[in-house]
Parts: sequence; C-alpha cells; structure tokens
Amino acid sequence: MSRLPALLVSPPPSVGVEIVSNRVTAVWLGKQAGGWIVSAYGTERLAPGVVTPALNAVNVHDRRALTAALRAAFDKVGARPRRVALVIPDSAAKISLLRFDKIPAAADLDQLIRWQVRKAAPFKPEDAQISWVPAAPIPGGGREYLVTLARRDIVESYMLACADAGAEAGVVDLASLNLINATLASGAGAASGDWLIVHVAPDYATLTIVRDGNLILFRSRQLLVEGDLADVVHQTAMYHEDRLGGAKFARVVLSGAALRGAETGERLRRALEERMGVRVESLDFRGTAAMLDRINAAPELLDTLAPAVGVVLRERVA
Repeated sequence: MSRLPALLVSPPPSVGVEIVSNRVTAVWLGKQAGGWIVSAYGTERLAPGVVTPALNAVNVHDRRALTAALRAAFDKVGARPRRVALVIPDSAAKISLLRFDKIPAAADLDQLIRWQVRKAAPFKPEDAQISWVPAAPIPGGGREYLVTLARRDIVESYMLACADAGAEAGVVDLASLNLINATLASGAGAASGDWLIVHVAPDYATLTIVRDGNLILFRSRQLLVEGDLADVVHQTAMYHEDRLGGAKFARVVLSGAALRGAETGERLRRALEERMGVRVESLDFRGTAAMLDRINAAPELLDTLAPAVGVVLRERVA
C-alpha cells in the first residue's frame, strides 16, 4: 500500500499521541524479541470545550488544560518523551482524492496538486498545510493522489500543546489514516478485495474504503444522533456499488464503537453486519504490536490505542 500522507513528517518516534475532543492518549511502543510491543500507555480525560475539532475554526480553546492532560498521560506512560507522533481528529482536516488521467511531469506535479486543492479550500491558500502521496493507478496511465489539507494554525495549535508538555510532534497525521495503518499491522496486508474501515469518534464518524492496498474513498460526517451513522453507512455503500464498481466487502473493520459502551458498540456492529452482509470485526493491532501480559486488552482499550499505535507503525509496517 502507498504510504499515507502525514501533514508533517520527520523520522518516526516510538511514542504515539492522539488528541480527540474528550481525551488525550499516549502509547509507547518498544521492541521485544524481534517484534513490536505496547510497553505502556496513558489516557487522560478532557473537559468539554477544551478541544472542538473543526476544519475552519479554532480547535484548541484551552491550551493550558490540554497541555496538563498531555503531561498527565505522559506520567502514566512513565516517561516524558522528547518527540512524539501526533494524531489529530479527521474533522480538523480535509482529505481529497485528486485524479489525473495523465500523470503530469514530475517537475509540475506538486504545483498542480496544490493549485487544484487550494481552489476548493475554505480558507486562504497561504494558510494551508498540504501533503499528498500517490494513490490508485487509473487505466491508461493515470493516477489518483491522496491529498490532506488543513489550516496551518490549527495543526500548529495541537503541536504547541505537545511542545508545552515537553514533546516535539515530529509526525502529525489524521486518525482514520492511522486506523488503516493499524489494520495493515493486524496482518491483513496481503488481503485482496475492498475493505471498509469504520471509525466512530466522539463527535464524528469516518468511513474509508481500501481496494487492493489503495485508499479509494474517504468520507467523514458529524454525528448528532446515533441514526446518523446508519445514514452515512448507507450512502457510502450505495456510492461504493454505483460509482466505484464495488460488490460485497472482503473485510469490514469497526473501531471506536466500544468507547460508546458495550451495548451501543454491539448494536452498531450488528447493524453494520445486517447492512453489509458480512462479518464485522473489531480492529485488533496485536498481530504486530503485542500487549504486555499485565495490560488487559479489553475492546475499549484497543479502540482507544489504535490510532496512536497506527501512527507509530506508519513508517515501519510494509
């Protein structure tokens, strides 16, 4: 699979951090017996209003409170890392699949991608943070490109809270892209066909479709009531069949639902199974990143840790 785009990248740290609207999570991955292991983790709740993810509005409203939560999570990990890989909410950025029926010359490609994306940006081009990677090939010699667009000051607001907590964010990426990394890490890298990965966040849901190792659809919607997820799943399934030539999914992975409670999570899983006609599995990254024996890997914990684990593994999983 093509490497997924990060908003900012430098050599990967061993500690992943995720910031969402209601909590922060830190995960430390270490090496043991030739494999990866979750050595420690820490999570800390955020009060309502500290972080409100949005594409074109202030996200971090109380940097001091966010910084304190990050420090508390690091204390639970047992170390204050100097560098971290940071995951921010999908709703803080915009993902696009940009299609070129003929691939431009290498010298022009970056400029053309940035020009196309900036035309649709809801903010000034000079305020944009843009990252892209090649995606699925198009018959006849073309290609799609997976592009991430965010307001630079929004990305920096998350990074500054990490810096205040003593940790430089060397990688900044989005939650659902790293759930794809975590899914790849779960041992499904060789799977063929179309996968649907459903990420249920505290205030939004994102559905991604991966076909033969390439992301071909990214759809994120705010969740106001529980029925909103059923609507976006139905719309995505119809688009998959009508516009992407899809049939039954080879794999459906659900992440985040367990954090809404066991009963709600199970209800969401069953609703997905009825709609898709295939078994819906919970994301379990332990095929690549095992847990220490003393860590009780309940479904809620796996859902909590998955994005932060995925961002650490993004550079290290083939």
